[in-house]
Amino acid sequence: MEDVQIIPIPKIEDYRGNIAVVENDVIPFSVKRVYYLFDVPSGSYRGGHAHKELKQFIIAISGSFDVVLKDYKNTVKRITLNNPAKGLLITPGVWRELENFSSGAVCLVIASDVYREEDYIRDFNEFLETGKF
Repeated sequence: MEDVQIIPIPKIEDYRGNIAVVENDVIPFSVKRVYYLFDVPSGSYRGGHAHKELKQFIIAISGSFDVVLKDYKNTVKRITLNNPAKGLLITPGVWRELENFSSGAVCLVIASDVYREEDYIRDFNEFLETGKF
């Protein structure tokens, strides 16, 4: 999990409202897919998988939520995202679960590739058995 990191997003402050800009000099990969989660019911979680190759940059556009990360050694790291001017870079081989969504939270995910089911590991025991990527 040493490559997982919070990355500040350049922000242009203005009395009329701030603008945060995510360009390829902010994240270390080319963008192939963008999606967002919203209206997540209280007590629900998202994620629950790892990727073999995909990199993700996750931003709390509105509200807050926790990202629970685990590696193949079952080391756990919990990161709360609640600032739209900071994003979390998640590299391949890291299990992720998103939980504790506040009311009105919006989670933006910027991904390094299009959806490919074969890139997912959806069973945690299989993930632990797979070992380091």
